[in-house]
Amino acid sequence: MSLPLPSWLTRRRRAATARSVLAGEAAAEAARQQELEQQKELAREAAVRSADEGTAEGPAEPEFPVAGDTRAAAFFDLDNTVMQGAALFHFGRGLYKRKFFRKRELARFAWQQAYFRMAGTENAGHMEDVRSSALSIVKGHRVSELMAIGEEIYDEYMASRIWPGTRALAQAHLDAGQKVWLVTAAPVETATIIARRLGLTGALGTVAESVGGVYTGRLVGEPLHGPAKAEAVRALAAGEGLDLTRCAAYSDSANDIPMLSLVGHPYAINPDSRLHEHAREQGWRLRDYRTGRKAAKVGIPAAAGVGAVAGGAAAAVAIQRRRR
Repeated sequence: MSLPLPSWLTRRRRAATARSVLAGEAAAEAARQQELEQQKELAREAAVRSADEGTAEGPAEPEFPVAGDTRAAAFFDLDNTVMQGAALFHFGRGLYKRKFFRKRELARFAWQQAYFRMAGTENAGHMEDVRSSALSIVKGHRVSELMAIGEEIYDEYMASRIWPGTRALAQAHLDAGQKVWLVTAAPVETATIIARRLGLTGALGTVAESVGGVYTGRLVGEPLHGPAKAEAVRALAAGEGLDLTRCAAYSDSANDIPMLSLVGHPYAINPDSRLHEHAREQGWRLRDYRTGRKAAKVGIPAAAGVGAVAGGAAAAVAIQRRRR
């Protein structure tokens, strides 16, 4: 049975700052639920392995042993940081292939992707246009349906566009025993698929409202962009007991300066001109994989885990309970 959304989530007129906080809290709650679900799944798998191997006399080894600084984590922007281009554009291509929309809408997606690749940076107007188109396209579809399609689209359009250098940085964190999260304006479902495929802990992403497992065509808060990303990281860090001064963050865009400024170890990856200048002024580290330079090893501890999707409705209900 579909659950009615509380009125405080459906009000349309809201101050920008409040909407950013709401989007950040929703993304953080969804991400934490992803991790809890995955931990349950890993525990079930470990129990099965233990029974199969006849090791009932002692607890099974955890899938991802915790070591190093457990109060540190790493946060990676997705578009043009971990992956060349924008995840939402690639997702749109896959939906068009499956006849979710017409050629005119595909042309818009193609233009946005071409601009993004040439400019190497985000444009708020373009991103808003794509967001609106995407919401109208998925309205009325089941979350489970889009998740299944998203797995296929990752293989078709995204897997080959992962930057090896950034992937190596994320793996260095994982090998050191820290958790690693994607933080992106892309839908949390798409971001979670990518995080899972890369072996990361999970993803903070834009939460689309769903009722009874069906998309309504609205968002919880606003897109996880700019200040909203910083709010999501702050909320997740509080929930996970992280010390942000011991955490690292990576991004290509000046839009993510609020998120990068939160942590003790900010990195500019494939930076746009504004971020490049800001990073140099602040003494932040830079990495540019567009020129074929090899990544230097990162001497910071970092964690393991895998994320599973958590829908917007579940996150919204959890936040509502917390605020009572």
